[in-house]
Amino acid sequence: MPGLQPLGRSDLLVPRLGVGAMTWGEAHGLARLHPAKIAYGGAEGRTEEIGAWEASIAAGVTLFDTAAMYAGGASERRLGELGNDQALIATKFPATPWATADDMPRQLADSLSRLHRDHVDVYQHHFPSRRVQIPRLMDLMADAVEGGQVRAVGVSNYSAEQMRQAHAALARRGIPLASNQVEYSLLHRRPETNGVLGACRELGVALIAYQPLASGALTGRYTARNRPRGLRRFAKPFRRRDLAVLEPITALLRQIGERYGKTPGQVALRWLIEDEVVLPIPGAKNRQQAAANAEALSFQLTAEEIDALANATRDWR
Repeated sequence: MPGLQPLGRSDLLVPRLGVGAMTWGEAHGLARLHPAKIAYGGAEGRTEEIGAWEASIAAGVTLFDTAAMYAGGASERRLGELGNDQALIATKFPATPWATADDMPRQLADSLSRLHRDHVDVYQHHFPSRRVQIPRLMDLMADAVEGGQVRAVGVSNYSAEQMRQAHAALARRGIPLASNQVEYSLLHRRPETNGVLGACRELGVALIAYQPLASGALTGRYTARNRPRGLRRFAKPFRRRDLAVLEPITALLRQIGERYGKTPGQVALRWLIEDEVVLPIPGAKNRQQAAANAEALSFQLTAEEIDALANATRDWR
């Protein structure tokens, strides 16, 4: 079983890898039009979701990330059905884009009901909004921690400046800001240049990396001659010219992986894990994908390999 470490400076111990459960669950009505469902499709049915859950927990990958907004709460409901005392659940407020900070206590209660839990391990603000005042929300988050409903407080898609504001507001209550969840991968290295990764290091905040495989582009599965189906094919990096530029990077991932008997995707995840501040949360649509993702915990890259990958993807910063 892989080791655990604190999430930022909180008391919550987490694995070095999590599972993104954004597409899990059975959406109904307009929730079926959730962009992620359209772009990627849902997980491959309840049986495969159970398989992904079991394979992840068996490998020690016990942190599952969801949100109230995902498919109208369907992802939270599925995780609630799969309840296991070994699992750690990270979810997010708000449930709707027009919520205000004062809606948080009620929406937290709704999330706990869907999850069939009396607390959530990590509660995150999903995205900054003019409708949500950060100091007010953090004060309510602190109330939830003191009330035992939340173990650790996180944010998502926050800038470095917004992180500092949330961190300061929580510090006044003696509570650390545990995490900031942002997009980060070898093909999206903006946190290195926009101050977010630096602020995470300075403040002792974990960077939870979503889309760590760049929506599958780093798995080596797709090429200019084999593009994905669905909406992904029209977005960077799946346009034909982008995939042609990507081929040397996937070739390097494959070359490094062959030394360890690992896939390009596992090497890409490992590159993130090698930074102790970063915790990637790749999605898993079935048992096979979950087991494959967990293999990223079973080897280490050399300093030379880490630098080679960083240099090869410098233009993606």
